[in-house]
Amino acid sequence: MQTSQKHPTSAGIHLYHQPAQDIDPYTHYQILQSNSCHEIHDNSSSQGTTISFETSKDQYFTLESSPVINDLIGCDSPSYASVSSNRSPFSPQASHSYHSDQHQSSDNTYGSPTSSHSTADDSYELKNKLRELEISLLGPDSDIVDSCHCSYKGGCHGASPMAKYNWDQIVEMIPKLNLKEVLIRCAQAVADDDIETAVGFMNNVLAKMVSVGGDPIQRLGAYMLEGLRARLESSGSIIYKALKCEQPTSNDLMTYMHILYQICPYWKFAYTSANAVIGEAMLNESRIRIIDFQIAQGTQWLLLIQALASRPGGPPFVHVTGVDDSQSFHARGGGLHIVGKRLSDYAKSCGVPFEFHSAAMCGSEVELENLVIQPGEALVVNFPFVLHHMPDESVSTENHRDRLLRLVKSLSPKVVTLVEQESNTNTSPFFQRFAETLSYYTAMFESIDVALPRDDKQRINAEQHCVARDIVNMVACEGDERVERHELLGKWRSRFSMAGFAPCPLSSLVTDAVRNMLNEFNENYRLEYRDGALYLGWKNRAMCTSSAWRCY
Repeated sequence: MQTSQKHPTSAGIHLYHQPAQDIDPYTHYQILQSNSCHEIHDNSSSQGTTISFETSKDQYFTLESSPVINDLIGCDSPSYASVSSNRSPFSPQASHSYHSDQHQSSDNTYGSPTSSHSTADDSYELKNKLRELEISLLGPDSDIVDSCHCSYKGGCHGASPMAKYNWDQIVEMIPKLNLKEVLIRCAQAVADDDIETAVGFMNNVLAKMVSVGGDPIQRLGAYMLEGLRARLESSGSIIYKALKCEQPTSNDLMTYMHILYQICPYWKFAYTSANAVIGEAMLNESRIRIIDFQIAQGTQWLLLIQALASRPGGPPFVHVTGVDDSQSFHARGGGLHIVGKRLSDYAKSCGVPFEFHSAAMCGSEVELENLVIQPGEALVVNFPFVLHHMPDESVSTENHRDRLLRLVKSLSPKVVTLVEQESNTNTSPFFQRFAETLSYYTAMFESIDVALPRDDKQRINAEQHCVARDIVNMVACEGDERVERHELLGKWRSRFSMAGFAPCPLSSLVTDAVRNMLNEFNENYRLEYRDGALYLGWKNRAMCTSSAWRCY
């Protein structure tokens, strides 16, 4: 791993890796950037899906703030902290059972089912502790104390500033505090423009509770904290852009992405489910055209080519069009010709006639002429963890999210495959979006945690380079600078329906293929087929969905 250099004029991220004992001050490890997966939601509720499914010495890490925000945040560290990734590996909670994507309870708690307290209990506990402290400092009749009785979900907008806490006393309470609740408390202060309280929590409390080498919530907390800091300084977009210029080498990035691909089933879920759908839909077709809006390394099509090679009666002719972007370009160490050659060579070795066409552009830029449609080919369109990156009507009058669906409908595809995270961050206001991000990524970090030792440097690198930047983007950025905009399957249903598509039920063969794939992973991953779609979950939290669509 590269050591970082200080960039006093840029908003980059620097990580301090310090042994638990004999701390070597400021041994720099730079948190760089990456490319992996993505996410969703858009109902009035911001909470993610809770669902009933089938059934050596630690290192000490801290993230610290940079000179860019020292004046406000009051940190003394020599460099700016922040985080990375272009895509999450696509990227947990209460005991409530979830029965409909469109009717979620606003009472659901955030967090993992493994937590010893629900957020509501934690919130009550922390608020009582803080109130006791405030009363001891200000007296029971203080208007400032009363102002702290606002609901977390409702906000305290317009309320008087919170009490001037005795942070030394609160720091003494840290061993008894719940990190998730402190993050929520801090986010509420940010949402209410209570800067003094937010900065106090960030510098005095959260900075001492988070660790990129700790347990899942401590690691996630480090990145959520950086998002909050960036948002407070309105520097989220600066961080996000700067990270694009400070990437690991393509070989390193590919290594980090491969680690997540191997230890988490999210991408394999996308590839396996979509390929099973495509194989069934194209069973009797002699010429197949696939348009993949996130071609990446082309791994999905290696698997399909292998399956088609043994098809009774001989393999069909396969024509793949790959849509690319700059992040995939960097990860590969080159353009789409690398993918085309890899797929062509593999197809030749399998005896499958093959042709590759490149569309080297971001998906939101794709127009009809870029796709080079040819007559006589049965068309498949594949959207793997990519549509949520397209700006919709809440961001741009062009609304590329729905424009692309209408474009695809005009091509009359035989089947369209969609895999997206089951999360709600698209149009949610900041505080609700923060809570949803905390909930969703708590589950993801827990799922990563069971696969590798906690102090494993490869895991730390993979999280930093393939997950963290998504988190900062969701917490710190707004408008067109926020590209992580996830929606629930219920919202995708509405969009596909308006574009002229109907859901295509998935067969038991698709479910069986995914179930067999999941046998390689931890038993806490769950699978459910419901309402025509497959839900992949971690414990009681739905993480992503796979669905198929056909033209009316």
